[in-house]
Amino acid sequence: MSDQANALALGGAFVDDAAARASFLAVQRRLLWRKRLLPLAAILALLLVWWQSIEIFGIRPFIAPSPVAVGHVLFARFDMLMANLLPTAIEAVLGFLLGNFAGIAIATAFVYSRTMEEAFFPIAVMVNTIPVVAKAPILVLLLGNGMSPKIAIAALVCFFPTLVNMTRGLRDVSTVHILSATPREVFLKLRVFNALPYLFAALKIAASTAVIGAIVGEWIGSTTGIGALIISATYNFDSPLLYATIVVGSTFAALFFGVITLVERRILKWHVTRQP
Repeated sequence: MSDQANALALGGAFVDDAAARASFLAVQRRLLWRKRLLPLAAILALLLVWWQSIEIFGIRPFIAPSPVAVGHVLFARFDMLMANLLPTAIEAVLGFLLGNFAGIAIATAFVYSRTMEEAFFPIAVMVNTIPVVAKAPILVLLLGNGMSPKIAIAALVCFFPTLVNMTRGLRDVSTVHILSATPREVFLKLRVFNALPYLFAALKIAASTAVIGAIVGEWIGSTTGIGALIISATYNFDSPLLYATIVVGSTFAALFFGVITLVERRILKWHVTRQP
């Protein structure tokens, strides 16, 4: 009888464990759908408020168009919008790569040379404090009116957050773990490993700011790109096109941010699972 009782108890334990696991998975699915649907509901609510505000207050279209008018422009002039998005996307991605590579390289140099950090970090801070709209004409004069100044502006706005975060991540390690390791092992297996969460935090910021930098760079002397289209639509009082252009640029920046987030989840599974 005792063996039968033990078997029944074990069977009941397995049943309870399976039920608990099913309940946990159901809760996780519900939370995942909640995370997906809440932003969509918020966007729909904002669009409804926007549309009703235009209707109720009778706002003129050249001041603020309705979302219906913006949607019509997005559909009717989609090819033109995509043609202007392409150069902006190229500038943003190249600037993102260049700025982050420079930030990582200089952060590594700072970690191994206090003298270099004390000499050049204040300069990096000063350059970062200069507004983007002030950097743009200087870089256009220095680099010409092609893609180069736009890429440089995007790189500059990406550079500083990566420099600060990467420097902190590489330096913020415990000396207990490096007593019996070679300098190469300390760097690759400890410092870089510790710095990855800091780096991806900066990369997600840079994904958005790179697009902003490329757009601002196109405000000066450019005939193509999202920035040039924004200036053209503003001067022509074409508010539906202006809003549609902003939507396209913002959507690309959000997609860029999403790509970096997906890469972070693939590479830093150990870190993502610890987050609440």
